[in-house]
Amino acid sequence: MTTAAFWLQLESAEAGHAVALSEVLDAIAWNDAGLIPVIAQRHDSGEVLMLAWMNRTALQETLTSGQVCYWSRSRQQPWRKGETSGHRQRLLSAHLDCDGDALLLKVEQLGPACHTGRPNCFYNDLGGEHLRVAVSCPA
Repeated sequence: MTTAAFWLQLESAEAGHAVALSEVLDAIAWNDAGLIPVIAQRHDSGEVLMLAWMNRTALQETLTSGQVCYWSRSRQQPWRKGETSGHRQRLLSAHLDCDGDALLLKVEQLGPACHTGRPNCFYNDLGGEHLRVAVSCPA
């Protein structure tokens, strides 16, 4: 079955229909670098925390361990969120979009999500002719 056919088949599937994880991982629309974009969302408030990337190994580790692991494009290695800062993300649920090219993680965030110390990475507001920094960096 082609990747497109896999996702089309799921479009008409009834709630409760299950597919083996290995089949899903094979059907994900990984980009040319073998990555998928991932949105991390706070499970209780719905706040969008950050956008990152995962490869197949990082996704499998995340699903197995319950601790979120991304792929660092700059360092070209696994990035276990909070490994050095202690600001970990505990996975509560993972969701693929309808065509398998984006992932949403609902997480328990321990500490700030952004490397700047801000609660989330989306603190720059765009509007009109300007960008406005909406949240100060902690002292």
